[in-house]
Parts: sequence; C-alpha cells; structure tokens
Amino acid sequence: MNALSAFLQGQPSQGGGMSMMIMMGLLFVVFYFFMIRPQQKKAKEARKFRESLQKGARVVTIGGLHGKIAEVSDKTVLIDADGVKLRFEKSAIAMDNSMQLNEETAKAAN
Repeated sequence: MNALSAFLQGQPSQGGGMSMMIMMGLLFVVFYFFMIRPQQKKAKEARKFRESLQKGARVVTIGGLHGKIAEVSDKTVLIDADGVKLRFEKSAIAMDNSMQLNEETAKAAN
C-alpha cells in the first residue's frame, strides 16, 4: 500500500515500479474475467442464435416486433407479423419468442 499511497500523493517511491506493474496486471485480470470474457461469451451465443434462424420460428426484434420468420436469406429475414411482412437484418433479431416466455415465467415463479 505504500507504493499506492506514494503514487496517489505524487511522491517518488523506492522500488514501487514493480509493485505498480503487478497491481495493474491484477486489475487487468479482474476486468477480463468479470467484464470482457462474459461479454464475449454473450456475443458468441447471440451470433450462434442468429446463424441458426429457420423458417417458422417465432422471434422478437430489438425494436419489439413479434412475428414469425417467413423467409431466411444470408443477411436478412422476412418476418410475418399478423399478415404484414417486413424484412429485417439478422442482427435486429433479439431473441426467440419461446425464450422470452421462459424468462417471463421464471420471473413470475420468483
């Protein structure tokens, strides 16, 4: 802690450079495991979900539109929402409608 207090007060410390590097390294490790890694994992799951979209699946877009997939192409999907067909980018699909129902029932059970 002497190196940290000396650093914060702006006073030069003796041999504090190495301890400061260790503290910065530990801080990076904590950030990686608690912030960066879970976000990468979540993004990977979302990408996998969007690649596996199929005709007939009930989905929800990031804008809140609920509908059924009528057609799937490389980058877009055609969604039928009560007779209205709209084309969306695959990246605009937030979740499977059944996933939302499961989340709602889990919240209601708690």
